[in-house]
Amino acid sequence: MSWLSKSLSSSIGKKIIMALTGISLILFLTVHFINNMFLFFGKDGFDLLVSSLDAVKPIVRVAEFALLLLFGFHIFNGIKLWLENRKANPVKYQIDGNKENTTFFSRTMPYTGLIILAFLILHLGSLWVKFNFGMGGTHHYYDVVATTFQSLPNAIFYVIVMLVLGFHINHGFQSAFQTFGWHHKKYTPLVEFIGTAYAVVFTVGFAAIPIYFFIRSMGGN
Repeated sequence: MSWLSKSLSSSIGKKIIMALTGISLILFLTVHFINNMFLFFGKDGFDLLVSSLDAVKPIVRVAEFALLLLFGFHIFNGIKLWLENRKANPVKYQIDGNKENTTFFSRTMPYTGLIILAFLILHLGSLWVKFNFGMGGTHHYYDVVATTFQSLPNAIFYVIVMLVLGFHINHGFQSAFQTFGWHHKKYTPLVEFIGTAYAVVFTVGFAAIPIYFFIRSMGGN
């Protein structure tokens, strides 16, 4: 095993991979967020935006494959780190000192991550599949989103997951920079502010989509 493989297999190596993949996924979410905000500008603009990607379909497929690898590395290393931590602390004491040294966000990261993973699978199996294989040559992407969120359970589920995503991003962003050594009284407050801002903007923006379309469906528009 090479020096690089040993380094990446270590606990620190896994944390670095988590940090790099996490920041990369936040960058993807930023682009995805901007694209989704076009839903609020009407059907024509959003359909034109999504259909325009057909002109660069090979590039999009490569990007999707790279994104899948990022998610895979992030999830795989997250699970391994969680299992290693549990193995290192197999006995639960009456007084759990771990709670005094960690935050609620850090303790719930494995669980919020699993919820996001379940959502991702459902998301790919619904909207992504319809966008790529279920349109029958048409480009009515806006209508697919609108129809999906006419369902109250779908809308509620999506909003709840966006809240979970906000929790995950809030801690993950700050944890990533801490892994990179940016844990300093001069920089930490700024990193915390940016992480919280990202989490709030993503949560409110993404959650507004199902709320908007469900309310519209109730009004008959």
